[in-house]
Amino acid sequence: MKFGVHLPNFGAFGHAEVLAEVAVVAERAGWDGVFLWDHLLFCELDRNDHVDPWIALTAIAAATTTITLGTLVTPIARRRPWELARQAVSLQNFSHGRLILGVGLGEPAEWDFRFFGDPTDPMVRAEMLDEGLEILAGLWSGRQFEFDGAHYRLEPMTFLPKPAVPIPIWVGGAWPHRRPFRRAARHHGVVPMGGAADGPHVLRQAVDYVRAHRATEEDFDVVVSGRSEHDRESADTIAGFDGIATWWLEDISPLRFGLDWPALADPWDTAALTERVLAGPVLPSSPPRR
Repeated sequence: MKFGVHLPNFGAFGHAEVLAEVAVVAERAGWDGVFLWDHLLFCELDRNDHVDPWIALTAIAAATTTITLGTLVTPIARRRPWELARQAVSLQNFSHGRLILGVGLGEPAEWDFRFFGDPTDPMVRAEMLDEGLEILAGLWSGRQFEFDGAHYRLEPMTFLPKPAVPIPIWVGGAWPHRRPFRRAARHHGVVPMGGAADGPHVLRQAVDYVRAHRATEEDFDVVVSGRSEHDRESADTIAGFDGIATWWLEDISPLRFGLDWPALADPWDTAALTERVLAGPVLPSSPPRR
């Protein structure tokens, strides 16, 4: 199992230089990945600074050497897929193949979509997500590509450069909704949004469903998110996912302190959040730290 940190792109972390500094700490502390939320706004009370995740990930790539980096999740329905394709391949080649693209419908739709006049209907956004993923694959192929869908239309073109290393795509979804997991089966990883709170049994159901719908026997990533401390209880919790999940993503946000979404507009305990990054991952076999 690999271990990553999952960071908001706003509030105390709403600046590229701050996120780059956190990523350097994470790399030195033994984390395998840094993944950013992708929000324009997160609630009606939003008075926080925000940073574009692609700008921040570029700063992270420049400041680090080995750590994996990516977004969780990017809602393709509120991005132009061809612009996302260009951003992603540019970052993939700049970072020497360290990018993972996490995608999903995106929430909260009320503020991240409606405030900007984008569609909020989940069925429409799902259609746009599927078309967007097809466009990404076509543009990244390095071959001539055209597209004529319900939501997007592209003239014949060749989109260069292609990624020097293929860009893995992880797909988020809420089990037991089936459509996101059939979508995940066509890609490289699955991110059940219930995370560790749903427990290993539910995660196994989702993974088995994805595996049953895959057209290939190739391995795929299974991502579980949660909150852990360096104690026996956390080590045992993570151990329960060993053999099912390939990644544990640590929630590094005020939500880990029991706050709800509107409370994210309040001041953050940045010292405690940074201290958790500095402490490093909790391995399944880790003894409690004293």
